[in-house]
Amino acid sequence: MNTITLIGCGAVGALYGLRLHQLLGKEQVCFLVDEERKNRYEQDGIFLNGERAQFTFCTPDTAPVSDLVILATKNHHLEQAIGMMHSVVGPQTAILSLLNGIESERILAKAFGSERVLYSFAVGLDSTHTGNSIIYTKEGRIVFGEKDNSRSERVKAIADLFEKAHIGYVVPEDIHLQLWNKFMLNTAYNTISSLLGATYGNLKQEPVWDLAQRVCKEVQAVAAKEGVTLPDHLIEENHRIVTSLGVAGKTSMCQDMEAGRKTENPWFCGTVIKLGKEHGIPTPTCTTLSNLVEAMESIRLGQAR
Repeated sequence: MNTITLIGCGAVGALYGLRLHQLLGKEQVCFLVDEERKNRYEQDGIFLNGERAQFTFCTPDTAPVSDLVILATKNHHLEQAIGMMHSVVGPQTAILSLLNGIESERILAKAFGSERVLYSFAVGLDSTHTGNSIIYTKEGRIVFGEKDNSRSERVKAIADLFEKAHIGYVVPEDIHLQLWNKFMLNTAYNTISSLLGATYGNLKQEPVWDLAQRVCKEVQAVAAKEGVTLPDHLIEENHRIVTSLGVAGKTSMCQDMEAGRKTENPWFCGTVIKLGKEHGIPTPTCTTLSNLVEAMESIRLGQAR
């Protein structure tokens, strides 16, 4: 893995892009962007913990074919990202999607072939993203694996790359279980926190715990129909993890809501609702929360104009 292309220069993409840039150099690592973003990023810069990152930005007509493509956009930018990716994806290119939710791998497999796509997500990164400035206190880790959970040569190569770049990573025994568990956590706590404007510490209270359990039970039900069993103990573990992250930090969805940006609600509660309809499973809690998020998002977006 010598040539790396990243798509998405937010908190996740910028941090892991920095680690890869420090390892391989600016000629081997580039962020794939459109011309407008390229000009803006090169002029204004991207700052990580106060220091300007010396990234290389390339457009689809100048980007080389890469050994590894890492997607770190929001879900509503995935279609645009796929449109730009064709020039960097070759016969041996591996694609790693760090997008939230459980749908991006399927969409990427349809666009580029399932043989190129690994299953993955980022977890544990604690950051605040404002404009072109990203402040992070925890770097988190990337969890990834093959669809069939095999320890393939490219999994070993990516693990070796992350090891050398000082990027935390885990190759779990069951990537689908871990992906769905992250989805369950995100659906509950990103959604609730965005409605409350809550920090992680604010979520440590009985009404939130009761509501989170209701969300998680609906995720459990649709996951089971999709062939994934989410044990009850994961619900309690997720609550402990989220509420221990500190009194100052906030989820990415909460930050998006407060900044007047579109949230990823369609890929959290929206996905649970969609799968519930497909499998004949009621999802009243996710439906109510989704409606509230849509209404608040509409108000926030209107205020931001």
